[in-house]
Amino acid sequence: VERVGARKPIELDIRVLATSNRDLATEVAAGRFREDLFYRLSVFPLAWLPLRERPADIVPLAERMLTNHVKKMNHAPIRFSEAAQFSLQAHAWPGNVRELDNAIQRALILQQGGLIQPQDLCLPGPAGMPNLAPAAAPAVALVRSAPVEPAATGAGVLGDDLRQREFQVIIDTLRAERGRRKEAADRLGISPRTLRYKLAQMRDAGLDVEAYLFAS
Repeated sequence: VERVGARKPIELDIRVLATSNRDLATEVAAGRFREDLFYRLSVFPLAWLPLRERPADIVPLAERMLTNHVKKMNHAPIRFSEAAQFSLQAHAWPGNVRELDNAIQRALILQQGGLIQPQDLCLPGPAGMPNLAPAAAPAVALVRSAPVEPAATGAGVLGDDLRQREFQVIIDTLRAERGRRKEAADRLGISPRTLRYKLAQMRDAGLDVEAYLFAS
């Protein structure tokens, strides 16, 4: 580069990383983005999937962000409860990583006792969890050793692998605690009220919770 009024150029060794949530080639063709700038930037283009299509990356990214913010604030160690991790993975993240970072910073302000709960994230839906549609099929018959399966005629109700996993964890924990709700909630890292809400969701989704818990 050469400064205004300078007599000699200055050598620089830099790398420019430019990001966009739009298809820039299409924008250039439509006349909404400068073609010369596009070709200056597009030396090694990378297409990255949105966060909602990379669910396995959500919790590791959130934990990294949490660690960085805790360090900046000189705060005591803070971690996500298991329920909060489910909330993070269940959210669609239309704002991608920026939205995730905002949620982490909110949770740091609202958390109590060094444990982030779903409600601390302030994500859409009760207690930070997504709303589930009511079941359109009869209760599901469950086998003790088998994972929770979706109702045959209730397409979409339990089709989400994340919800199935969450429900299975709750059932397994309740069985381990012999149906004791308070102990199960403590073990899951959620409040008894949140556990009651989750059980109500499971029943609305067509699961006979009690029959599954006390099956021989």
